[in-house]
Amino acid sequence: MISDHVCGSYHPPAMVPLVYHPNYVTPLPPGHRFPMPKFGMIRDHLLNTQLATPDQFFAPAAPATDDLLATVHDPDYIHAFRHGTLDKNAIRKLGLPWSPGLVTRTTTAVAGTRLTADLALDTPPGYHPGLAVNCAGGTHHAHRTFGSGFCIFNDLAVTAQSLLNEQRVDQVLILDLDVHHGDGTATLFADNPRVFTCSLHCADNFPLKKPPSDLDVPLPRGMTDEQYLHLLQHGNDTTFRGGLPWLLEQVEPDLVLYDAGADVHRDDKLGYFDLTDAGVYQRDRYVIDTCRAHHIPTACVIGGGYADDHQHLARRHALLHRAALDHARDAQSCQSLTSA
Repeated sequence: MISDHVCGSYHPPAMVPLVYHPNYVTPLPPGHRFPMPKFGMIRDHLLNTQLATPDQFFAPAAPATDDLLATVHDPDYIHAFRHGTLDKNAIRKLGLPWSPGLVTRTTTAVAGTRLTADLALDTPPGYHPGLAVNCAGGTHHAHRTFGSGFCIFNDLAVTAQSLLNEQRVDQVLILDLDVHHGDGTATLFADNPRVFTCSLHCADNFPLKKPPSDLDVPLPRGMTDEQYLHLLQHGNDTTFRGGLPWLLEQVEPDLVLYDAGADVHRDDKLGYFDLTDAGVYQRDRYVIDTCRAHHIPTACVIGGGYADDHQHLARRHALLHRAALDHARDAQSCQSLTSA
């Protein structure tokens, strides 16, 4: 039953690596619509509900360097953002006011997603293998020379390209289930066959221009739990043949970077779907279960999510972490039964 997990009944923590750094949060002007406090609240919620323990949390050792960012971003853009010399139009497009704290926050979050992938690929002893979850990430609207929609540097793209450059992986799948189209990711890998970009998104939502991903699945407003999960599991004949299992078999990735946007929720301020808490949990659990059943390391990021009540929003995002922890616990239980 999924209701126990969503409603928060207690289970002993499962040892899945989780990634967080205090620098994920930096002050914004009062009343700013970006819910910056949610990142710290996700970690606090996981600890306060005993879903996780402090020793499950890993922190990036340092913010992302210019060299790491330059795997996909233009050096001039990196320099201008880092030193606060972007013009007013570029700042307006970001949707976030520049500050030194924002620089630290942004580059630390990119480093956090790279660390999440590292932990999924090479899981420390004592932790559940092949799975790790960040408490931030999913900045898929960032392009090579500019940022957009609260996204400054594309953590998914930086992580994928840097791992390819280091020959850690040969093929990456970026599975983007945020309610918004992953336009930055699509453009950054338009000519790179070693990164397969897949975006399931609301067709009638930001961004206005949606450059083609390797696989785009535009969906109508009002998608319910049942409709969304059926499509994810089974696909259809026109846009997503056979669903996620089919996609994994076609792409054969060495790593899945999963953008688990919580903005598919019915109460999200910027999303137009009708998924409930249970539906979001089931989506995340299905993705994780399916990727791991195919023995593919899976690194998860939280993606978008917008609400005035930041505590509620943090709990909504934490459904991803619950799904990962429950997957690990159930896998361990099955392994114990098999060994008995």
